[in-house]
Amino acid sequence: PFYATTIDNEWIPSCATHLKPVVGIKFDTLQQGISFYENYARVSGFDTRLYSTKKRKSDGKISLKYCVCNKEGFRETPRLQSNCKKRRPITKMGCNAKITLKLINDQDNYIIFSFHEGHTHPLTTPNSAHHTKQSRNLTLAHKKYIMDNSRANMELLNPTD
Repeated sequence: PFYATTIDNEWIPSCATHLKPVVGIKFDTLQQGISFYENYARVSGFDTRLYSTKKRKSDGKISLKYCVCNKEGFRETPRLQSNCKKRRPITKMGCNAKITLKLINDQDNYIIFSFHEGHTHPLTTPNSAHHTKQSRNLTLAHKKYIMDNSRANMELLNPTD
């Protein structure tokens, strides 16, 4: 289970040290670095999203990639619309937690260039961790069950001779 402590109005996730990002860790590909941070987030009790990318002009390779907490930033003030039936909940809280992956110039490897672990919001508790976006994946058995029921429903609605 994961827990968090508060220091200077920031929530610091507690997890195993081998899962925690450290500046200077090297990855063979960009996707490995992103997956590493997503795994850390899942274990620590928050969701991530890919934020921004910077590419080199010379060859178009990604030189910097920012992965942030999904509560990073602030939502624009909503415009009043007459046809708006449902108000969306406020999900962005100005969280500063992020990781920056940087391309090493002489190699095609990426390193953790910067890492900020403090969150401006409480993290998910172990009892509600299954509600996070990254944990809401369908297994193959669930997909098959949905497809089987979908086919059965279609046959009932459109019987064939």
